[in-house]
Amino acid sequence: MISQKTKIPVKALIFDMDGTMIDNMMIHHRAWQKKLKELGLDMTLEEVKRDIHGVNNEIIRRLFGDRYTDEEVAQIAWDKEAAYREIYADQIKLLPGLQEFLDNAKKLGIPMGIGTAAPKENAEFAVEALKLQEFFKTVVHSDMVARGKPDPQVFEMVANDLAIKLEECLIFEDSPTGAQAAANGNSKSIVLTTTHTQNEFSAINGIQNFMADYNNINLHKAEDESFYLRF
Repeated sequence: MISQKTKIPVKALIFDMDGTMIDNMMIHHRAWQKKLKELGLDMTLEEVKRDIHGVNNEIIRRLFGDRYTDEEVAQIAWDKEAAYREIYADQIKLLPGLQEFLDNAKKLGIPMGIGTAAPKENAEFAVEALKLQEFFKTVVHSDMVARGKPDPQVFEMVANDLAIKLEECLIFEDSPTGAQAAANGNSKSIVLTTTHTQNEFSAINGIQNFMADYNNINLHKAEDESFYLRF
């Protein structure tokens, strides 16, 4: 972990969504476990946590190959995500400290965007339910990319929309796949330990810190108009 006195210079902030802004990954894991069992694939929760990551269509193809048509794959993904939204609608909330962090970031004027592997419907569901529209210039979701994480494409698209070089952005993530995507884009990252343990990230470069929530992170603007984070 970095020193309390260490400052991280940054020109823009990019947030993953699931597990990073909202603590919803266990709901996703259980929804996947239930759906896969319906399809004849009985996985433990630990196996789901380990193996089920990325864009839905890619997950289904990786698990089942050509068993299903493109239309069937799309329907499977839709059913799973619809169940997730129904379950989570009354529970959704930001991680502790994040609202205050976003309020301060907006006040200081630092560019912010979201780059998520979630489908369009889930991204819009979260942004609208949490009233996040005013904080983020852009939201890039899985329906907009050709390559899922750990490819950095989703973050590259966010950085492009923010008009900031990706390597000058700081990325908030919660999964090894997402942190690797940040590293593959030559970006620094901060990992939320909502879903995975710190030792699962040991082989990934560029991680600046691990934190359980946003209560002990501060954003500042220097006299020269540059931004930096301090823990």
